[in-house]
Amino acid sequence: MTMNVAAGEDAGRKMSARRDILLIVVVAIVAAFICAKYNLSEAMLNWTRPFERLQLDELPAVLLVIAISLIWFSSRRYFEANRQLRLRRIVEARLEEALAENQRLAQQYVDMQEYERKALARDLHDELGQYLNAIKLDAVSIREAALGQPAINTVARAMIANIDRVYGVVTGLIRQLRPVGFDDLGVSAALEHCVNEWRSRLPSTAIEMSMSGEFGSLDETRGLALYRLVQEALTNIARHSRATNVEIRIAAGRVVDLRPYVEILIADNGAGADMRVRRTGLGLVGMRERVSALGGSIALASEPGAGFKVEASLPMTAAPS
Repeated sequence: MTMNVAAGEDAGRKMSARRDILLIVVVAIVAAFICAKYNLSEAMLNWTRPFERLQLDELPAVLLVIAISLIWFSSRRYFEANRQLRLRRIVEARLEEALAENQRLAQQYVDMQEYERKALARDLHDELGQYLNAIKLDAVSIREAALGQPAINTVARAMIANIDRVYGVVTGLIRQLRPVGFDDLGVSAALEHCVNEWRSRLPSTAIEMSMSGEFGSLDETRGLALYRLVQEALTNIARHSRATNVEIRIAAGRVVDLRPYVEILIADNGAGADMRVRRTGLGLVGMRERVSALGGSIALASEPGAGFKVEASLPMTAAPS
């Protein structure tokens, strides 16, 4: 993109230089024709003869020196401007390379983070979940075997209750680490489940979600980014917004530069916030960094008392290498 802009600027400068040269040539030819036709040099000599004491006949030589000096000055400025322009292009090219490298590293970080979350969720489900089930079965066996011993029976029941609490905590952690139904049913089902959970948590808030388009081409990394974006937005609404109505619109299929995009709009009618005030939380920063790392864009709009709006555009596939 930057190289195309620079090429366009070069072509514009060359065209402008050609026009200037053509104008100078035309003016010079017209001036020579006028001077030859009307003998301006002799006429000027006759006009200035009464004022010989002022040496007005030397004025053309002085003007010639001034013209030569201006040409020298403008040429120096021209070459200096070209040098500065070349340095600027070099800096812009290096900056573009650094930004591309940072984006690539950020995307790798997002991929690695999701991979670690997936592995941790799998270990919690397969390893810790099995041990908890085994411990619960042992506690149930102890409870059944100690029907005639109230003290042991009470301890066994307490063990079972505590195991159920731990299992609930583990299940919640697994859901945070890996969306429910994402691997088996896809991002649409995972988003529906996420929104339904928030509806149960926020009974006083009406959450409306609509999804349109085909999400089959959305790869895993970007599907997870879409899910995390909605999840983080709903978390912020629950913590800070006090909204009574939330609208979520997700549309897939818009094509830009031969790449399909998914458009996300999340808006609420809550308390809003002053976007000019620096915030200490990392939620909004994380949303912006996650979307930017995948080549998307995000815009946040809010005013105190006017709700909060999140608009994001995310490519559904990776950029061609």
